[in-house]
Amino acid sequence: MVTIAFYNLENLFDTIDDPTTLDDDFTPKGVKRWTNNRYKKKLFKLSSTMSQIGTHNSEDPPVLVGIAEVENETVVIDLLNTANTENINYAYVHYDSPDERGIDTGLIYHKDHFTVIHSEPIHVHIINTNGEKDYTRDILYVHGKLNGEEVHVFVNHWPSKRDGKISTDYKRIEAAKVLVNFIEKLEEKHPNPNYIIMGDFNDGPKSDSIKVLMDTNKFYNPSDHLLTFEKGSASYKRKWSLFDQIIISHSFLNYEKGTHSFVEANIFDEHFLTEFDGKFKGTPFRTYVGRKYVGGYSDHFPVFLQFKYNE
Repeated sequence: MVTIAFYNLENLFDTIDDPTTLDDDFTPKGVKRWTNNRYKKKLFKLSSTMSQIGTHNSEDPPVLVGIAEVENETVVIDLLNTANTENINYAYVHYDSPDERGIDTGLIYHKDHFTVIHSEPIHVHIINTNGEKDYTRDILYVHGKLNGEEVHVFVNHWPSKRDGKISTDYKRIEAAKVLVNFIEKLEEKHPNPNYIIMGDFNDGPKSDSIKVLMDTNKFYNPSDHLLTFEKGSASYKRKWSLFDQIIISHSFLNYEKGTHSFVEANIFDEHFLTEFDGKFKGTPFRTYVGRKYVGGYSDHFPVFLQFKYNE
């Protein structure tokens, strides 16, 4: 089995103040009191989680892991250099985004199974209702070979609902349109491409923004059935959401030799990642609740899917 995962790492910042971004809270003197000790504990927990995704029916750790909310290249390197992942033949793709808080996306890949052909950031140009530019995350594009089969991977972290769902819907719809336009141009050079579109879309599978992707009739969303009243990838006010999704092209629903076939999709919501008791029992055990440090993993569960390689 080949495991593909996505994980929002919940504010993986280093402890150094970057004067060009709004990272002051995540410094030793900031309101979060973000110390080197806390940083190292988070790295250890995140890397431990990442290495276990999909191992219920696979001997190997994930081959691809899309990540969101990483501050810079340094934190990605630190993540891969922890005891849990340093012996896995991982490498990464990362670009700095124009996001005001300085958080980016990235792709971690297993060099024994994946090779990069080309990568680039896709800028999402959004103008707010007041006419000002919205500095949001780029979409990361990576063209590569997965066990010899060419794939086109997109790692997304679309604009949040922080200012309200209705008032921000247009931002995520615009991000979806940017992605669709890029894919249309891609297909001028790459006939019948294999797509893996992953990310924190800040919208569920039934949302208007995801519908922009699905209306192209190019994709299958195996995440569609994962959200229930009792299960999701994140929880807000005790209501589950599934903003974290992995969408694939129909080409992964075949069984031809030398290709990958979709097997299953799921949420990696193991007990150790959850709140053990209290009114939020079962929800993601996060690093902070407001300004209070609680020492958890992330406010999101990872999501993953698995392919079978057809020999």
